[in-house]
Amino acid sequence: QVQLVESGGGLVQAGESLRLSCAASRRTYNMGWFRQAPGREREFVAAINWSSTTYYVDSVKGRFSISRDNAKNTVYLQMNTLKPEDTAVYYCAAANIGSGRYYEPYAYDWWGQGTQVTVSS
Repeated sequence: QVQLVESGGGLVQAGESLRLSCAASRRTYNMGWFRQAPGREREFVAAINWSSTTYYVDSVKGRFSISRDNAKNTVYLQMNTLKPEDTAVYYCAAANIGSGRYYEPYAYDWWGQGTQVTVSS
């Protein structure tokens, strides 16, 4: 079992930045961020594998950056130039093995509790 603890959400204005953190209780392989806005399905945001190859949904490319510190079992999501449409609960996820389906929720074994990100216009 792996526990994931997220932090860093909050309320910001459009154009500002936030950094989310997710600390895992032990080493995992793929780590990712998903988000869910009210009335919408959970969607993939970004993922990073053990060797730090990164993947992003098109809507955040150039604005968000995912990174990881393997020594701390922690993944980060730096979010710049935030937009109101980025408003959602952001969830950290971790997988015990690698998968090419990094964008699918079912590819992950453990989930964090979620952290709210609200971007005002």
